[in-house]
Amino acid sequence: MPLLYPSHQFLSMTSRLVVVASGAAVLLTACSGQPHALPVAPPTEVGVITTKIQAVTLATDLPGRTNAFRSAEVRPQVNGVILKRTFVEGSDVKAGQQLYQIDPAPYEAAVESAQATLASAQAAVVSARLLAERYKSLSEINAVSKQDYANAVATLGQDEASIASAKAALKTAQINLVYTRVLSPISGRIGRSSVTEGALVTANQTSALASVSQLDPIYVDVTEPATALLELQRHFENGQLKRISGTEAEVRLTLEDGTPYDLPGKLEFAEVTVDETTGTVTVRARFPNPKARLLPGLFVHEQVTQAINENGILVPQQGVTHDDKGNPTALVVGADNKVELREIKTDQTVGNQWLVTGGLKAGERVIVAGVQKIRPGAIVKPVEVNLEHPGPAAAPGQAGEPSARVHGPSPIAFAS
Repeated sequence: MPLLYPSHQFLSMTSRLVVVASGAAVLLTACSGQPHALPVAPPTEVGVITTKIQAVTLATDLPGRTNAFRSAEVRPQVNGVILKRTFVEGSDVKAGQQLYQIDPAPYEAAVESAQATLASAQAAVVSARLLAERYKSLSEINAVSKQDYANAVATLGQDEASIASAKAALKTAQINLVYTRVLSPISGRIGRSSVTEGALVTANQTSALASVSQLDPIYVDVTEPATALLELQRHFENGQLKRISGTEAEVRLTLEDGTPYDLPGKLEFAEVTVDETTGTVTVRARFPNPKARLLPGLFVHEQVTQAINENGILVPQQGVTHDDKGNPTALVVGADNKVELREIKTDQTVGNQWLVTGGLKAGERVIVAGVQKIRPGAIVKPVEVNLEHPGPAAAPGQAGEPSARVHGPSPIAFAS
């Protein structure tokens, strides 16, 4: 049977235990000479990059569409019935290659008629010339009147004019005969035919028989807001940006499915007028297209290098966050390794980095790894990371483990 103690006896025993414990604590303190403290956690390790001034080539991403380098619609220039088609739809044709054959019979007859008219005129001239020469000698001895001689000369002139007219008619008939062989005006790829054998066509009809497009090279037309061009011009004038000449400005292309086009292009020109309805300016570039991968009418994105910022500061996107108002911010490690929240100004993205135009100076350390583990005012252990040559390692912030490199693609390279 358990022992039961009165309440006053239990309280007395508890008090004695407290006194004994307090005495032991005093004894331990006296023996050690100092109070027993809890272990302090080491500073959190974070990955940082040191900002630096560098020349940054600025590119603008613009939407646009591809257009054929040359395009020609094939139309008949004479009336007639199509006898045959001499090309394969979708194939490559050469300039001057025959595409259709219009019934040539009436035009061959017209050529023969013109040849006969010319021969008749030439024969008439021979007779008129002999008559004029005979009347000339007779007129000198007054054997014929002066008027008869004048009439003979006039007849000779009319017959010579008839020869010229007959030659022109013959040339016209021959040209029309050639037009029965409908030829390709340019070299390129021909589309589908809108007519078949037996169709009646007329000269200069509105509907084309077929279309031929030259695809190599090919144009890409994009539109850029006029306000962006004005801002760019202002930066050129105040010296913030350096202009890139037309021969140095390289253009890259991204296809509609997001894949990059492997061949660079060159800027051709920018329109000299602004579209009144959209407020944009059309910019044209030319791209090589040897495999005909680009077809007219394709929607693309064009990256146009327009200027160079010689005092640019780039910060990886993982090192930039936004506050509640949407303003870009960055966590910066000060000289005492204390974290500071810095509001910055960003202009645009360059590859996987932000171009910073305010709020940071060269030589400052921006946290790009371990951002979620620290707060402003915290003391950290900064470790420099290399984003261009990442390698496997432990994540920053794990004590006793190697410092990490932040994984990610290297900054985009712009050709100048």
